[in-house]
Amino acid sequence: MSIPVTSGNRIAVLGAGAWGTALALSLAQQQELTLWCYAAADAARMATTRRNDDFLPGFNLPESIHITADLQAAAAADILLCVVPSQFMRSTMQALRPFLRPEHILVSATKGIEDKTYLRMSEVMQQVLGTELHLGVLSGPSFAKEVAQHMPTAITIASPDATLAQHIQRLFSSPSLRLYTNDDVIGVELGGSLKNVIALSAGVVAGLGLGSNTSAALITRGISEITRLAITCGGHQQTLAGLSGVGDLVLTCNGALSRNRSVGIELGRGRKLPEILEGLHGQVAEGVGSTTAALGLARRHHVEMPITEQMEAILHHGKSPNEAIRELMSRPGRDE
Repeated sequence: MSIPVTSGNRIAVLGAGAWGTALALSLAQQQELTLWCYAAADAARMATTRRNDDFLPGFNLPESIHITADLQAAAAADILLCVVPSQFMRSTMQALRPFLRPEHILVSATKGIEDKTYLRMSEVMQQVLGTELHLGVLSGPSFAKEVAQHMPTAITIASPDATLAQHIQRLFSSPSLRLYTNDDVIGVELGGSLKNVIALSAGVVAGLGLGSNTSAALITRGISEITRLAITCGGHQQTLAGLSGVGDLVLTCNGALSRNRSVGIELGRGRKLPEILEGLHGQVAEGVGSTTAALGLARRHHVEMPITEQMEAILHHGKSPNEAIRELMSRPGRDE
């Protein structure tokens, strides 16, 4: 479905977490926009203090960012950039549905797979809002704090509609944010979602005090798992070798700002998951929720994902990280 000629350029960012706020700060360099926050009290506080100290402390929100908890008001924009946590995507889209216009452009910047349905975020949006959407997906190696600091960052905008992808590329690009277009929505979404699972595993390796050899092996075999599943689901191998595949995986497995890696480190040190998550103070490590969904998707398609299996056992079945590593290392030999 081609982008409507009548579509304007007004942007609303739906979701005022760290990533949504960072994208709003990046886009506000070029134009006014709306930042939608779910909780009215939080929106009022942010509008008064011009800060989001709960999720992205240390940054002032310029007056060009209009903050609201009124979803109908936010939906007056032409482009809706959806950055809510994956577990809230369905409910947010249900709330948005009465305000959706045929000419709306929707862009998902949420990385995750829905629990139980195993749907990608764009699939959730289409299931709730209808398949005839002007829809794109934004993903790639991007820590929110560095985007907010306007550090040079390159990400991908994927859509089967090349005109839509190019439109978002032009509109969102800035001296500090470079967008590449892609038509492989499946590969881009699965690369962005599954890398969080591998990043948890990389954190476990670091928490156990294992060396660089172990980390390199896990990351390399991790991209193999991601690629196997993505291709089986209809994605393209070259996408997983790009920004939303290897690029995002390397960043999240090695970067000190990675929440998924940090959670994995604490698991490797022997702490329990509920205690670790409580310490995040409301911030989300998407890999925790995505691991079970990723494994369910893999089993549905009969794809082997041994690292994901062990990570799921550590997270939800009390398996010892040391035992998980031993089992991975003792698997039967095979061709690379």
